[in-house]
Amino acid sequence: MIQTADNVEDLMAMLGILARREVIRARHRVIDAMAAQVSEQGRYEGGRVPYGLPLVDGRPHPNRRWARRGICLRYFAVDPATGPVVEWMFSMRQEGLSLARITRALNDAAIPCPSAEDPESNPHRTGKQWTLGTVREILLNPVYTGRMVWGRSRTDRELADPDNPGLGHIEVRRRNTPDKWAISPPGTHQPLVSDAGFIAVQNPRAERADAKHDYRLRGLLRCALCERTFEGHWVNQTPGYRCRHGHNSAKDPATPRPKSVHLREDRVLAKLPLLHRLLTAAEPATAITGAPASAARPITPSPEEVIDHLRGRALELRYDPRTRMLEAGNEHPVRITT
Repeated sequence: MIQTADNVEDLMAMLGILARREVIRARHRVIDAMAAQVSEQGRYEGGRVPYGLPLVDGRPHPNRRWARRGICLRYFAVDPATGPVVEWMFSMRQEGLSLARITRALNDAAIPCPSAEDPESNPHRTGKQWTLGTVREILLNPVYTGRMVWGRSRTDRELADPDNPGLGHIEVRRRNTPDKWAISPPGTHQPLVSDAGFIAVQNPRAERADAKHDYRLRGLLRCALCERTFEGHWVNQTPGYRCRHGHNSAKDPATPRPKSVHLREDRVLAKLPLLHRLLTAAEPATAITGAPASAARPITPSPEEVIDHLRGRALELRYDPRTRMLEAGNEHPVRITT
């Protein structure tokens, strides 16, 4: 049989598809086997070693050939220096301390962060200080309950440019949902937090789920002192907003922070009609709904209509507590006293 160039190319393409298919199947078999070893035997299958739980040698490897070479299974043990730090972090979080306060306390106490404690495992980090992300990751890791956990993240291969496949693929790191994690029964190593304590710090505001409030100006108010967005603050059955000037930041301010700024919602809502009239004074005389001037309703717009007007034009309200002035507009800002 005489094979043409086209036949050879088709054959090579088919072999390539079959080879790739076998690679994918082998990959899934390995992943399934590793997940089973973790969930059923509590074995360590690789990954970054968690802070406070260094790896130590355990019993001989179940593979006799590897055991004869002196290879042992590895498991986590509590570090006498960093383990108590993890316990303190969980206890402080259970007492209601924010992640920022915990982070600042660690930095103030000059406790080395994980990348400074183990720079070989974290060569991509500076190791200068604790960050909010580092503290959050520790408090979210169920390995501290005495269980072996594997598969919390995965690496996907995607086209660098879907419109240009010739550029090849890139690796993208993504988080897996908890239902895809491999978790062993408790007892693979000494726990640093109880199951109840771990669950308690995952969502410390869960017990206040029935106390949600509607803040009509959410995302519209900005502090003129620090340029931060005001946060909703419900006091005495009254909605309001406050700015703590970075109080929830993990970094200490370069200069002393001014006092917190508090602003009641009803005072802002009462000024919105006047603010809208000043903002639209230089615009064509149209109603807030966009109707022609001849059809505009000669009534004062409601606060909701003014809020929609601001959001539709991506306008923010800047409040200066020193002058008690509320400012709106970018090119030609207008100011009113609250």
